[in-house]
Amino acid sequence: MKLVFDIEPVQQARPRATRLGKSIRLYDPIDVKTFKLQLKYLAKAKRIKPFDDSIEVSLKFYRKVQASVSHVEHDRRVSGIHRPVVKPDVDNYVKATLDALNGIIWKDDAQIVTLHASKYYSDHPRIEMKVEVLK
Repeated sequence: MKLVFDIEPVQQARPRATRLGKSIRLYDPIDVKTFKLQLKYLAKAKRIKPFDDSIEVSLKFYRKVQASVSHVEHDRRVSGIHRPVVKPDVDNYVKATLDALNGIIWKDDAQIVTLHASKYYSDHPRIEMKVEVLK
């Protein structure tokens, strides 16, 4: 199954903490929380029954090209000649995305036994996902 989510990828950031009396509560920063909620809504709109078997997931993260680069460099990045080698790391994109889709695309991300992830530049930020059940 192939899915495309028209949303700018956001990296999973370190959790923030607040003290509630003698206990400590951890929470996601607001930009990560907002991203996860928006991605959940986009996934729910596709009305997919969550997978419950072992699955293989391929993710392609397309991020915006920085405005500060020249037109020539912009074209190189959009064409794929130059790929993002700057932060955020691809594994931080993966973590935020997989957490957001728990219970929607799959019952739990522990079902993912094979994972492929790549990051690219694009004028149209998005997340492309391919999910396959392993037999």
